Amino acid sequence: MTDRYASFVQTGAGRALVKRLGLPDPPRLRRHTPGDPLVPGPVLLDSAAGGRLAEPVGKILTAAGVELADPAAVTAATSRFAALVYDATGITDSTGLRQLYDFFHPQARALLGSGRVVVLGTPPAECGSPREATAQRALEGLTRSIGKEFGRGVTAQLVYVTPDGDAGTPVSLEATLRFLLSGRSAYVSGQVIRVGAGTATAPADWDRPLDGQVVLVTGAARGIGAALARVLARDGARVVALDVPAAGDALAAVVNEIGGSAVQLDLTSPDAPTRLAEHLAGRHGRVDVVVHNAGITRDKTLGRMDADRWDSVIDVNLSSQERINDVLLARDLIPAGGRIVSVSSIAGIAGNRGQTNYATSKAGVIGLVDSLAPVLRERGISLNAVAPGFIETRLTARMPLVLREAGRRMNSMAQGGLPVDVAETIGWLGWPATGAVSGNLVRVCGQSLPGA
Repeated sequence: MTDRYASFVQTGAGRALVKRLGLPDPPRLRRHTPGDPLVPGPVLLDSAAGGRLAEPVGKILTAAGVELADPAAVTAATSRFAALVYDATGITDSTGLRQLYDFFHPQARALLGSGRVVVLGTPPAECGSPREATAQRALEGLTRSIGKEFGRGVTAQLVYVTPDGDAGTPVSLEATLRFLLSGRSAYVSGQVIRVGAGTATAPADWDRPLDGQVVLVTGAARGIGAALARVLARDGARVVALDVPAAGDALAAVVNEIGGSAVQLDLTSPDAPTRLAEHLAGRHGRVDVVVHNAGITRDKTLGRMDADRWDSVIDVNLSSQERINDVLLARDLIPAGGRIVSVSSIAGIAGNRGQTNYATSKAGVIGLVDSLAPVLRERGISLNAVAPGFIETRLTARMPLVLREAGRRMNSMAQGGLPVDVAETIGWLGWPATGAVSGNLVRVCGQSLPGA
């Protein structure tokens, strides 16, 4: 589906009209193309006094071919940056928050279009004192506000890094920085990501971070699922694409395009988890990444909703994920270092009129991550969720015009996201290098205002 308004404002007449009337101004977002440099310009990296991450992050970025600017040589009048990265781990009480102002105030207009802001902190629960935890929690307000203020496609994220990690922590920190600084994260902003301990392996080639991995994608025939299958294959994965038999032709077209394999299966069938497990065991012997993308909507206000609408949405969107996880884990088909990614929705965070069944199921997905991730961490398996906002798909194309336009404009990017934006985020969470990123909910919503 084409956003005609966003296309119009990129024209000369459109830009003039937007400026004159103060209309929403959707920027042209920087998205990933294979072979792109990590960032299209220099990065300014600085640190609060006593920060513990600036040095290792500097080494990571330099090794990735990033040009680091010298903070001492920066002049606000002439310097322009592709990203601002600030190590705030040295801030141990509220008075130290002034250092954030001192860094960001002179650079507020120094970012290029589609620039990136990344703030690094310590998880408040792992701080050494209540004052330090207070100061570190304050970083969330800073980054979310920057994401709404800087405009022009700029994104802002907070990455909490555990101070007592293991060998997987720096690998997952690098993977997270590579995702957040690149065009892969075009529609991700205002997010808080936690990097802890876990099994993580750096790829031989960061352009193919899923090389040799077996990845299962449910609901792969259309929309986000089809985009996901393409992104995963591009990044080196062997994709097992699953959808219902009724979508067989569309599913075949996807797998033929990417060189994957297809499984036609109704996940609500009682024997579906067993049949899926037997297929994976027989064809591949394992599954490295499981992506629970399959989902349905059956919209009605609760007072008018029949029981079948309620039951079918809960079963497909939530219960089927639990059943599949149970069987794959019981049969040890997901090895240590494996990843599970579940698709939630901002409806599961903020609710939505006429979607009590859908919002309940998607909130349940968040609960699944919260409850199961600590258990799976003991097995070396990560579990995360993504929550898409307004994404341009055939489903949103059928929305009433006013609601569709509101969904597009009520976010920091003033536009809807694309299926590839969700796919890139899921792909990143599936990288072997992100094994120490677990228990996270990452919104792919352009920093949507509802539920923010």
